[in-house]
This record gives sequence, structure tokens and C-alpha cells, in this order.
Amino acid sequence: MPDMSVSIVPGTEKRAKDSRFLSVRNLTKAFGAFLALKDIDLDIAEGEFVCFLGPSGCGKTTLLRAIAGLDRQTSGTIMLRGRDVSHAPPSARDFGIVFQSYALFPNLSVADNIGYGLVNEKRARPEIERRVAELLALVGLPEQASKYPAQLSGGQQQRVALARALATSPGLLLLDEPLSALDARVRLRLREEIRSLQRRLGVTTIMVTHDQEEALSMAERIVVMNHGVIEQVGTPEEVYAWPQTAFVADFVGRMTFLSGVMSEGGIVDIGSHPLRVQSANLPPGATVEVGLRPEAVRLVAALGGENRLAMRIEALEYLGSFVRATLAVRAGSPLTLLADIPFNRMQDQPLKPGDHVVAHLPAEALRLFPARTGG
Repeated sequence: MPDMSVSIVPGTEKRAKDSRFLSVRNLTKAFGAFLALKDIDLDIAEGEFVCFLGPSGCGKTTLLRAIAGLDRQTSGTIMLRGRDVSHAPPSARDFGIVFQSYALFPNLSVADNIGYGLVNEKRARPEIERRVAELLALVGLPEQASKYPAQLSGGQQQRVALARALATSPGLLLLDEPLSALDARVRLRLREEIRSLQRRLGVTTIMVTHDQEEALSMAERIVVMNHGVIEQVGTPEEVYAWPQTAFVADFVGRMTFLSGVMSEGGIVDIGSHPLRVQSANLPPGATVEVGLRPEAVRLVAALGGENRLAMRIEALEYLGSFVRATLAVRAGSPLTLLADIPFNRMQDQPLKPGDHVVAHLPAEALRLFPARTGG
């Protein structure tokens, strides 16, 4: 299991954990013979915003539900502020939760939905009214108190669900795919609002998402999961720029993978094309994959120097601020890669399919991984 406290960026120091708010140790969850979570270890500091990121079925929601006590783990411990809550009921775990489906009571007004938890705690009516008014202002819905959920848009309903989760001032806020049911524009606006609100309140927050852009833009740290294990934990920059595994490199952002064999002196032979890599941590003769982000490819004027390939543009895809080119080596090689070309560069020097270019693959941008088995 990767040590989440160790920075993977060369030359950086270990990430200090000043205040361990949540600790998960050796957590396993089995559904019959199927292991949904396999020996999970994780620490989250007080006030952090952490995203659990991964594809469907990777275990991220199962881990969130285990932390909440909604779906008990098979084995392992969960410590909250130094207290063992491994077998505590959800009501004893001090969290608020927001679901993808909002889960609002359709027969209650917005105000009553938000105040529901406070009523259950038998708070005084004036206190409940004050708190509901505060929260409505906080989420930007001060005029919606008397409306019912069906009268609100999806984005407004999710704001109400967020206000309800925060009503009892929980120590932990859990967000289970809270934006996935919304359209793109509303999703973008709400993720900015949620992050701003979390910073203001300082509440420790865990969000489950399969959307890499959400995780990269919102989280202080990202927990990348796959098949019930943690592949990597790190800041958005660490996970994107220094992926520890080929899975992380492939799942977070776009990555071209080139298969090759490790040679001497930090050289990888990609067919007849030798490429120098900066971090050559695999032995000569090892079958490897070299990963490269499309934005790292540089189109240069001429051959000459290391890691330069004569290539042909096979296709161009317009993506707004940049154009994604598919490049192939001219001499009948199967070597292909993606290159992102800034739109202003395309305006200054138009390119089209069939044009010949020289691609520079900077050694410092190449990431080296052991070859994956089973495809």
C-alpha cells in the first residue's frame, strides 16, 4: 500500500500531518467472496478537502459509506479525532452527508428540510429558525425558505442538501458524487461554491467523484482508487505530474503510452527509436511503458538532438483553446502519440492532416512504468 505521507515529486519533502482528524487502518470490505476494499490505510487532517477518485466499482463509495457507518467494514479500524468509531452507529460519528440524488423530503419545505436534523436534536424553535436563515444565506437561497423541492432547479436542490448537511455543524462533511446529476454549467458553478464554502467553514470534507477535473480543481489531496486499493495519494499536482502507476497516469488526464525495452544509460528503445528518460529506475532489459502528456510534446523546426522524431499529422481535433493532433512516425512505424497545440500557434502557423512535423519529447516529461500485464 503506498505511504500517503510521502511526496512523489523528486526533491520535495514528506507531507507533514499536523492534526490527524480521521485515520483508517487495514480496512477491508467483503461482499461474499468479492473484496470491495482491500487493506485500506488512510489519514486525513483536520480541515482538509480530500477527493476519492476512481472509475465505477473501484471502491470509493464503499470506503465513504464505511467511514460514515452506513455500510460496515468486514475488518479494520476507523478513528475519528482519536476515538475508535469502527462499530459506532452513524449517529455517533459526527458527519453530514450529501448524496447525488439530493434525498430531500418532497413533502417538507426548504426551511424544514434544512432544519430537519436540528428538530431531531430537539433544538429550540427560535434557534432552528436562526440557523436555517444563516444557512440559506450561506448557500445563496435566502428567498427560497417556503418553497418545496419540486419547485427548485437541480442546482438549488443540491444547495439545500448541502445546507441540511451543515445544519448541525458536523466535524466531517461527506459528499457522494454531489454534482454528477447536474448539467455542465451548473456543475462548474457549484463546485466553485462548494470549495469556497469549505474554505470559509474549515470543515473536514471528503468527496467521492469519478470526474478527474472535479478532483483536480477542488481537492487539496486526491486518493486515486482502483479495484479496491489505493493506487496513489497526493496533491493534484503530484497525482497529475508524477503518477506512481500507469493506471493513475492513464486515469488522471490524457497520456500517450509507448511500449519499449529499457537499455543502458537511461535510454528506452521504442522500436528503432531510442528515447532518453530522466528517471530510469528500471533495469536494462525490462519491458516498460513510457508515458507522455499531450501538452508536453513540442513541435520544433528540425531534427537534431535527443528525443526528436520525424512525424506526420494523422488527425486534428479542435478543443477550444488548443488543437489535439494525432502524430505518427513517417517510416511505417506503429509509433503514434498525441500532441496538444495551442490555438494561437495554429493561427500563426496553420497545420493540417498530412503535414510533416518534428516532435520533441522532453526527457523530463517522460514517465516510466513497468509494462502492464493483461492489456
